[in-house]
Amino acid sequence: MKPLYLRSSSSFKRLLLSISHRSPPTTPSPTHDAAAVAGEEEEEAPPESPPLKKPTWRCFSYDEIERATGGFRETNLVGRGGSSEVYRGELPDGRAVAVKRLMGSSACERRERDFLAELGTVGHARHPNVCALLGCCVDRDLYLVFDFSHRGSVAANLHDEGSPAMGWAARRGIAVGTARGLEYLHKGCQRRIIHRDIKASNVLLTDDLQPQISDFGLAKWLPSEWTHRAIAPIEGTFGCLAPEYYTHGIVDEKTDVFAFGVFLLELITGRKPVDGSHRSLLSWARPLLADGKIDALVDPRLGESYDGEEARRVAFVAALCIRAPATWRPSMTESVWINTDGAGQVLELLEGGEIRQDQWAMPEADVVEEPWWFDDLEDEDEEEEFNTPSPSSSSSTTSN
Repeated sequence: MKPLYLRSSSSFKRLLLSISHRSPPTTPSPTHDAAAVAGEEEEEAPPESPPLKKPTWRCFSYDEIERATGGFRETNLVGRGGSSEVYRGELPDGRAVAVKRLMGSSACERRERDFLAELGTVGHARHPNVCALLGCCVDRDLYLVFDFSHRGSVAANLHDEGSPAMGWAARRGIAVGTARGLEYLHKGCQRRIIHRDIKASNVLLTDDLQPQISDFGLAKWLPSEWTHRAIAPIEGTFGCLAPEYYTHGIVDEKTDVFAFGVFLLELITGRKPVDGSHRSLLSWARPLLADGKIDALVDPRLGESYDGEEARRVAFVAALCIRAPATWRPSMTESVWINTDGAGQVLELLEGGEIRQDQWAMPEADVVEEPWWFDDLEDEDEEEEFNTPSPSSSSSTTSN
């Protein structure tokens, strides 16, 4: 089978154009209506459906993105992952853009599926805390175009040893903003989107340090009637994967909640999910969280320059998010009732909602031992991305 950009490229581009520049439905003319009901009693017209939100991205030509990136000069290469590389570019109006080129064999059908899947998820997202898609290109290869982040990712700023430590106020703001972005993806977006790869390097920062969730290469969307999906192979970043996802390939909103908990720990501590000595952040932080030793968790580079109450609140939310049983994690999107005593959600708790320890206490029967992949690593590279076969099928489970 020919790749998208070789096979009837004009017809594929017409398909993309029809998606990105949808025309409003036509209204029958009065003449046609009269002819249709001639000699008959006129029926009441059905109420009009609310119009679908029109995507704002567009199709770029290859010449446009080649000029923008200076012919994909090596000096404009700003990032490379397992399946893509990203170039900095500039449009004729001076707007800085990031051009993501999907790598792999030109005949690889999976690469095309990944491209269409990412286009179909991030193409529907419009939120201040989600990186907006500007457009795509299918000429000669497969490209996605986004706004360029001059400040880079949270990881680049948080772990930059050559710069002053990121302040506490910025860290808390990033935590809250990222929670808002995830809440939107799970509940507010036209499609119910599970990101599957929430981590500090996939959260970009605007000039005023507002976080924007990026890189939807692993994202999946769930129909409203589905409780979850079972996915194979397992993909993601070691140290950030929820237990039910790693062992069974189960994906739902709680998959992102778990990874968000690791992200919160990274913000609090200044440590990477897996450090240079191959130690897991989770295995290091869990005992301190259990003993309530929050001061020992906080990044020592901050000294005394942090709000102790806010740090305890963020640590409390992180501890809830990284619970092994998914049912006992909070939700990003809606109140979760625990023991019928009260309700709480991640964003509400981060922004000042009442914290009640008894409300979130798990029954002893639900407390499980720490899974083996929380232990320190012997042979893994830090923050290694991997692709592992799953024991589960790729079928989806629907709610009853």
